[in-house]
Amino acid sequence: MSTPDYQQILEDIRNEVQPLLKKGKVADYIPPLAGRSPLHFGMSLRTLDGTTYSTGEARERFSIQSIAKVFNLTRAMQLEGDSVWRRLNREPSGGAFNSLGQLERESGIPRNPMINAGALVVMDMILNHAEWGEDLILEMVRRISCEPSVDYDLMVAEAEHETGHRNRAIAWLLKTYRNLDNPVERVLQAYFRLCSLSMSCEELATAFHYLAAGGVSADGQTVATGEQVKRINAIMLTCGVYDEAGDFAYRIGLPTKSGVGGGIVAILPGQYVATVWSPGLSPKGNSLAGTRALEILTSRATASIF
Repeated sequence: MSTPDYQQILEDIRNEVQPLLKKGKVADYIPPLAGRSPLHFGMSLRTLDGTTYSTGEARERFSIQSIAKVFNLTRAMQLEGDSVWRRLNREPSGGAFNSLGQLERESGIPRNPMINAGALVVMDMILNHAEWGEDLILEMVRRISCEPSVDYDLMVAEAEHETGHRNRAIAWLLKTYRNLDNPVERVLQAYFRLCSLSMSCEELATAFHYLAAGGVSADGQTVATGEQVKRINAIMLTCGVYDEAGDFAYRIGLPTKSGVGGGIVAILPGQYVATVWSPGLSPKGNSLAGTRALEILTSRATASIF
């Protein structure tokens, strides 16, 4: 089977999604993100042999937000293995990513690690291993992205700290149910930093190489076991895009993780990592143009996990 002309496919995608760039709404509840123009668009695809195809603003960094929850989970699984599942579940939320009602109904056990409550619990696990647990994640991300300049955007982190009242309420509810070991404010500080990670499409495509390559990073280091990779990809497929998991599986057919900064990462195990950034969001909080871009990609390249 011949390799698809990925570069031409990406250029075609960029042209086809242009009308959607004006239709999405940026995440205006986080002030630094509110100033982003919805007209930005970048996309990158990196195959397992290291070949990278890009179009648009694929080298411009943006706030990856909830995409970082995958790094959070990976680091916790490195440290604690399957014991991470003692404190959270693996089920789609079927509701808002910042729901308080669901967390209370389920006695403080988050549905999955890709919603805010679950990510807070996962961060708490990492903090049990190091006072500055977020630094353990940053070190890993710099290594697997092969880019030592990747960093937290402290302006974004501070803005989230000032406006993240709902996350604070979630954290205190978790504490009430004894599902946070560390001080609430310390967990929140680490979590807000995690979400402020700033990366480009090309950097994300390199960093997520391990999930397409059975756990091995782009520079040949083991990041996760094959079994852990299988499980992380499964969680991305069923829980990675808030309450649009079914629609994404139907339209795109790949494990994906999105963030309200407008980024989406998609994995085709054994073949490639695709990343896209467009800040205009759908009502469910996923990049409008980015979602369509990935749908076109899997249709034109005739490749999905199904």
